[in-house]
Amino acid sequence: MTARTATTTARPARATKPVGEATGSPTCTAAGTTQGAAESQGAPGSHRRMLVLLALVALLACCALLSLSVGARSLPLTEVWRELFAPTDSRAGEIVRELRAPRTLLGIEVGIALGVAGTLMQAMTRNPLADPGLLGVNAGAATAVVIGIVGFGITSLLGYVWLAFAGAGLALALVHALGGRGSSSATPVRLALAGMAISATLLSLVAGLVLLNPSAFDTFRAWEVGALSGRGEDVAETIAVFIAAGLAGALVLARALNALALGDDTGRALGANVGRTRAGAFALIAILSGAATAAAGPIGFLGLTVPHMARALMGPDHRWVLPCAALLAPCLLLAADVIGRVIDRPGEIQVGVVTALLGAPVFITLVRRRRIAAL
Repeated sequence: MTARTATTTARPARATKPVGEATGSPTCTAAGTTQGAAESQGAPGSHRRMLVLLALVALLACCALLSLSVGARSLPLTEVWRELFAPTDSRAGEIVRELRAPRTLLGIEVGIALGVAGTLMQAMTRNPLADPGLLGVNAGAATAVVIGIVGFGITSLLGYVWLAFAGAGLALALVHALGGRGSSSATPVRLALAGMAISATLLSLVAGLVLLNPSAFDTFRAWEVGALSGRGEDVAETIAVFIAAGLAGALVLARALNALALGDDTGRALGANVGRTRAGAFALIAILSGAATAAAGPIGFLGLTVPHMARALMGPDHRWVLPCAALLAPCLLLAADVIGRVIDRPGEIQVGVVTALLGAPVFITLVRRRRIAAL
C-alpha cells in the first residue's frame, strides 16, 4: 500500500494548455513570421523605416532637380524652379520643359520599374544575383525590336516600346512554361536555368539578324546601349500605366512573398498559394521590366544592386523593401544619368554605360561574399 501510494504521488501532473495558445496552427500569418524573424535579426523598427522612406523621397526630389539643372548648359536651380511653375518662352524654358523634364520623368519611371522588378525576381527565385537579364527579359525585348526593324521596317521609338514590351512578356511566358514543365513545379533553380537557356538562344538569333542587315545594326545599336536621352513625353506616358499597375500589384503580393522567402513548403503551411503567387510575380516582372527595357533599352545592374541596398536599410520584410526599392532605384538612375552628362561635356555618356561601370564592382563584391547563397 505504501509503494502504491508513493507511485501515485510521484506521478507528474498533466500539463494543460492555455486557451487560445498557438501550437503550430495554420492561422499564423506570413507577415507575423517574417516580422518575428526580422526582430530576431535586429531589423529596424517601423518608425525608423518610415524615416528612411521620407529621406529617400527628399533625395529623389533633389536628384530630379539636379537632373533638370545639369547638362551641356547648366541652369541655376532658381531658374529651373521658375520655368517649371512660371514658364517663359526663353531658351532655358525650352531646355527644362521639352528636353530635361521628359527625360527626368522617364528616369523616375524606369528606375521604379527596374528596382521593383529586381526585388520581385530575387524574392521569387531566391537568387541574390537575379536581374532582368536572368529570366530572358532583355533578350526577349531585343529579339522583338530586331524583328520589327528587319521584318517590318519600324524605326520609331514608340514602336520599339510596344515591340520590346511584347517580346519581354513572351520570353518570360516561355521561361515559365519550360521551367514548370514536367511533374515538378517551377522551382527557382528551374526558372533560372530556363531563363539562361532562352536568353542564350534569343541573343544568338539577334546577333545573326543584325549581322545580316547592316542598317538594322545601326538602328538597333541606338536602342541597345540603354539611354534616357532622345525620349519624348509620349514614351513616358505610354509606360506610366504599366509601371503604376506593376507597382500596385507588387505591393499587394508583399505578404505572400514574405511567406515564400521561407521556402515553398513553409509558405504553403502558412497559407500562401505558391503557384498563384509565383504566377502573379512573374506577370508583374514582365510588366515592369518589359516596360522599362522597352522605353530605355537594357539598363544593367540596377535591378541587381538596388534590392540588396533596400534589404540592408529595411530588413527582410517585403512590405518595406518594395517601397524602398521603388524610391532608391530612380535616385541611383538619375544620379548615374547626371554623371554621364558631366564627365564628357559637351557630349554625354549614356546611362546604361554608367550603371554598368558603377554596378560591376558591386556585382563582384556580391559574388565574393560567402553568404551569397543565403537570401
